[in-house]
Amino acid sequence: MAVALGKLIADVKEQIDFNDISGKVIAVDAYNTIYQFLSIIRQPDGSPLVDSKNRVTSHLSGILYRTSNLLEYKITPVYVFDGIPPVLKRRTLEARAARRAAALSEWSKAKAAGQIEEARMHAMASTRINAEIIAGSKELLRLMGIPFIQAPSEGEAQAASLARDGLVYASASQDYDSFLFGAEVVIRNLTISGRRKLPRKNVYIDVKPERVRLSKLLSSLGISREQLIMLGMLMGTDFNSGIDKVGPMTALKIVREHSTLDGVVKYVGEKYGIEFDADPGEVFGLFEHPEIDKIAPERFSAMLSEAKPDKSGIMQFMCDKHEFSAERVSKVAERLLELRGNKGQKGIGNWL
Repeated sequence: MAVALGKLIADVKEQIDFNDISGKVIAVDAYNTIYQFLSIIRQPDGSPLVDSKNRVTSHLSGILYRTSNLLEYKITPVYVFDGIPPVLKRRTLEARAARRAAALSEWSKAKAAGQIEEARMHAMASTRINAEIIAGSKELLRLMGIPFIQAPSEGEAQAASLARDGLVYASASQDYDSFLFGAEVVIRNLTISGRRKLPRKNVYIDVKPERVRLSKLLSSLGISREQLIMLGMLMGTDFNSGIDKVGPMTALKIVREHSTLDGVVKYVGEKYGIEFDADPGEVFGLFEHPEIDKIAPERFSAMLSEAKPDKSGIMQFMCDKHEFSAERVSKVAERLLELRGNKGQKGIGNWL
């Protein structure tokens, strides 16, 4: 589960448009973004886009067209992929797999009953990412000249470290865990902005990018980042289930009154008569000192400058292999060459 900070962030998030972050380099949580592409880019009954060999291509469509749109605004995305998940995350991953399996069953039933809206909703909930999808995503990014990083563990932690070290302007993710990992600026809805229909309602909304600053959030709540981690632990994170019946406001009250981890753990034991389901110190450490690849500015600058588009490669991969429209893909590939293909070497300061 991603930590449920939505209610606490409502007062400090700001709606922005792409022009507000033009010229910025942004670390993108790749798994989170690809999941969104797979969930949203579907047929009316929820079926994903596929080629004639039944290979899913929804994510490839999202990466090609949505990423190219960012480049038009002079936004440089750097996709960050998850590595090996911490052992404490295993239970969360198993629970997600169970929910996907249940949603897949409901999707089949809804399709058979002709319930298109229901089918699409369950289809989105059944979304899964496999090794083939990840490999295809990386290959397309390479051909597009879009830098990407393979994190040793949590991609969100790696993206947050890039933001914290000043190598990128912000971390882009739909989840709020980025704040617990220490990202100063988080952008939501970066790659899914646009007109969206609400499930089960004949209502459309405009989804726009949002920006939240960690310093502003902490000041608003009157707590430190360490207390924010503890607040997340009380509500539940990817590494622990949280304390039953403790919501955002109760968790905030607890960490304000008990500013140390030992104090919070002791209070929970006395007040609720229960213990955290995972070692609190270990969970806290996964956020405070996550496993990341420390990237030097020179290495990062070279990564940005050396990544260049390969039009023939894009055409072969997208059109010959996955049967996308040659006319549409060719136009995007040509534009990528204009936007990314003729760069000289630049220092990190030029990108930021």
